Amino acid sequence: MNRTALTLAAAALIATGSAIAQQSQPEQAAPAAQTTPNQPATTINDRRDNQQDRIANGIGSGQLTAGETKNLEGREANLNREIKDDRQGDDGKLTGQERQQINRQQNHLSRSIYTDKHNAATAHYGNNEVGARRENQQDRIANGIRNGSMTAGQAARDENREQGINEQIHADRQGNGGKLTGQEKGQINRQQNRMSGTIYRQKHSK
Repeated sequence: MNRTALTLAAAALIATGSAIAQQSQPEQAAPAAQTTPNQPATTINDRRDNQQDRIANGIGSGQLTAGETKNLEGREANLNREIKDDRQGDDGKLTGQERQQINRQQNHLSRSIYTDKHNAATAHYGNNEVGARRENQQDRIANGIRNGSMTAGQAARDENREQGINEQIHADRQGNGGKLTGQEKGQINRQQNRMSGTIYRQKHSK
């Protein structure tokens, strides 16, 4: 009787262990989405809009410097031209091969945006009038990118000029013990005025 009871108990324990082992097996990951020739064209536009939003957010948060934004938007502008040329060569459509190539380029750009936003380089404006104007103009560029009133090419050119102003300010401060002379402030103010006018015209030209 005791031997029978022990046998039944052992069998129950084995069955229970087997059930637990089956439940603890890792869940299989879903297969990655595949890019197909029939993928809707809006997918490319959606990714482009998403990446522009990420760049705009990086500008607004200070995670992207003017130089980083210039490079990212320059690449975005080149990609946009490539898409436009491909569509013009095929009655407004993209071939499957063209979609795959664009997808790879968008992947590279996406990784670059992430890397630039998470590296040690950040935008520093300083607690002064010149810094406040720089920050304001970066915010205006970010808003133009986000709402679509500014193209990637325009943003790249603006950030190129902004980078030039930043480098000049840095050099002027280094040459004068961290300060700007009255003449230097006047020159920078004129450059910022021209920059401000350019941003305004670009955002209101459509």
